Amino acid sequence: MTAPQRTVLALNVGSSSVKFAVFAQSGQNVLPLREGSLRQEGDHHWIEAKQGDDDDLSSRFSRPRDGSRLETLLDWINAQQLPAPIAIGHRVVHGGVALREHIRIDADVLQQLENACVFAPLHVPPALTLIREAMATRPHLPHVACLDTTFHRTLPALARVLPLPANIRDEGVERFGFHGLSCESIVRQLDQQLPARLVIAHLGSGASVSAVADGRSIDTSMGLTPTGGVVMATRPGDLDPGVLLYLLRAHRYNAQTLEELLDRHAGLLGISGLSGDVRQLQDVAEQHPDARLALQQFVQSVAKQIAAMTIALGGLDLLVFTGGIGEHNAAIREAICAKLKPVLPQLLARTLPTQENACIARHTLRLADE
Repeated sequence: MTAPQRTVLALNVGSSSVKFAVFAQSGQNVLPLREGSLRQEGDHHWIEAKQGDDDDLSSRFSRPRDGSRLETLLDWINAQQLPAPIAIGHRVVHGGVALREHIRIDADVLQQLENACVFAPLHVPPALTLIREAMATRPHLPHVACLDTTFHRTLPALARVLPLPANIRDEGVERFGFHGLSCESIVRQLDQQLPARLVIAHLGSGASVSAVADGRSIDTSMGLTPTGGVVMATRPGDLDPGVLLYLLRAHRYNAQTLEELLDRHAGLLGISGLSGDVRQLQDVAEQHPDARLALQQFVQSVAKQIAAMTIALGGLDLLVFTGGIGEHNAAIREAICAKLKPVLPQLLARTLPTQENACIARHTLRLADE
């Protein structure tokens, strides 16, 4: 008799929807069965999903919001005649000071994630809400937190330590790095072709650039929080801290108004005054100088970080673009590479898809069996 197929559900919560994927175990690897998104619209939950890359095998599903999002999703999985998941994995952007490894979730881990909200208030609270909802819906299943910071736990002191007094650093104020699941997926895809000196440019609404030496992270553009580094859709990236002091003094900003500005109204949106979406800015760049400037600043900030990571690595063997912009926007990739050509004339660049959900599924299956 054939053993029942073991499947796992990977969840990645966003500001307005939940991205999900169902994977089946295949030896030491995982195979995608379905992927899609779940959103709340009016008084219904809506699911849009597809099987692999075949849009002809896509499906839509809705039901009234009289139950949890997880109940809707699990009902849909059952309607697709897929095996019920044996575990659920959750992407968590920041594990804070205490959580540095992917981990099964219990009451203590939930408290540590609660403590981590202060580091990433835009990302961790909605993830924590979904985790609690999922655990209440399926309390008997293993639930696993897969941390975006874990890949960067190998950062040496040269990159990890921030130029602050020891009493502040002792509280865990240091460079954590993010988009770690994406970086891990790139390293895994390269496999035997993994070069000694790799730079990964994860470019999406959030963006970061990481230096990877022999498969280990040695530097990355984001720091304590996902706000620093390159210019992003609505986040400024690296910013003179004196600007924040000016806003505190001259405009009576407080922590809440600063957070709102830095997370939701800066970056490409702040520069252009129009949008944080690169595609929308490209559509109007010829008519709108500020849209054009926003794109130019984005390209320049990414190129500068790639050059900086090349210095950290002592040279560059391969540049990989990934993420929504990195994978699908050839014009942006070409503009970045053109900026780099004078200093990296032999630049070798390629594009790979980010496979964060597959990483979540692998770690979840591994930890579910421990």
